[in-house]
Amino acid sequence: MPAGQTSAQAVGEGAYAQRVRGLGTTIFAEMSELARRTGAVNLGQGFPDTDGPPEVIAAAVQALHSGHNQYAPGPGVPALRAAIADHQRRHYGLELDPQREVVVTTGATEAVAAALLGLVDPGDEVVVLEPYYDSYVAGIQMAGGLRRPVTLRAPDFRLDIDELRAAVTPRTRLVLLNSPHNPTGTVLTRTELDAVAEVAVEHDLVVVTDEVYEHLTYDDVEHVPIATLPGMAERTVTISSAGKTFSFTGWKVGWATGPAHLVGAVLAAKQYLTFTSGAPLQPAVALALGLPDRVLVDVAVDLQRRRDLLCGGLSSLGLTVFVPAGTYFATTDVASLGYADGTAFCLDLPGRAGVVAIPQQVFYDDADAGRSLVRWAFCKRDDVLHEALDRLGRAFG
Repeated sequence: MPAGQTSAQAVGEGAYAQRVRGLGTTIFAEMSELARRTGAVNLGQGFPDTDGPPEVIAAAVQALHSGHNQYAPGPGVPALRAAIADHQRRHYGLELDPQREVVVTTGATEAVAAALLGLVDPGDEVVVLEPYYDSYVAGIQMAGGLRRPVTLRAPDFRLDIDELRAAVTPRTRLVLLNSPHNPTGTVLTRTELDAVAEVAVEHDLVVVTDEVYEHLTYDDVEHVPIATLPGMAERTVTISSAGKTFSFTGWKVGWATGPAHLVGAVLAAKQYLTFTSGAPLQPAVALALGLPDRVLVDVAVDLQRRRDLLCGGLSSLGLTVFVPAGTYFATTDVASLGYADGTAFCLDLPGRAGVVAIPQQVFYDDADAGRSLVRWAFCKRDDVLHEALDRLGRAFG
């Protein structure tokens, strides 16, 4: 039975279609519900507890009051598609036709699912970095694909190029990347990305890359979109969203960009999932993407400070802390606390300390690699982080 799944769920799944059987309830929903029920501080699910730029909210309010409440065009409103294309050109030098090479989605989660449904046939293999965001497993399974994990291992969580090459077979269709990487916080280096590109070109593979944390890197670490590397623009679908970049995770406005033949496949699936969504939010996101770059820098600087606050506090408790180079999340090894694994620790944590975190082992096929690892979110207010650390100190200090 999958981690986090109850026996009642397992019995009830007898009625489920094979494409969703065994998926259970996402760990994020389970742990957030546990936090709500127990009154615990939620350092599990990765959402900020403050809103993004007020001028972006004002733009959404204006759109609500000015007739933007009916269906938006299926690929997204023209102003947002143009803003996304401009963002890719301004930040990365990628030239896109906003009419044919940009599609707006209901968050990055839908973009990933639509890319897999639009590009993967039953029996195709998908190379994916593990630990993996749980929707990747669901998307691959629903598309009928077979996942071929390549493990990022503690303490450095670096990509093993030999393991990557060994994962590719004649049935491989696609490589699903995530950098900056959730949950480990690693950011793939140009050398690692060069190796992925070499494999993709050699085997004529499509690359789908989830870059939702593209602007949230720390300590001067550079995020390099793989689409900027030689031979990759024509075979890469790049995915991002406004949720993480601008702290509007509840808006669920994301996008996929790339060559028209790949973006067309994403849209072919997406149009039958949600068709379109967030009509009054899309003009506001277009405005957000046009804000001065200083806005993005300030968000990253503030998150780095909060990262250091949380990591320092967890380290002072005697935990082994793997300081992330990007994302919202820090990873610790809790083996020293005497629990059987990270799941046992996280299930005990709300009652013992009044805090919720996420066990990382549910994101691995290689159970041993993630057995004692736990993910903590630092995208919270200072007072929330201090309260969580105080509670942990009283329980484990």
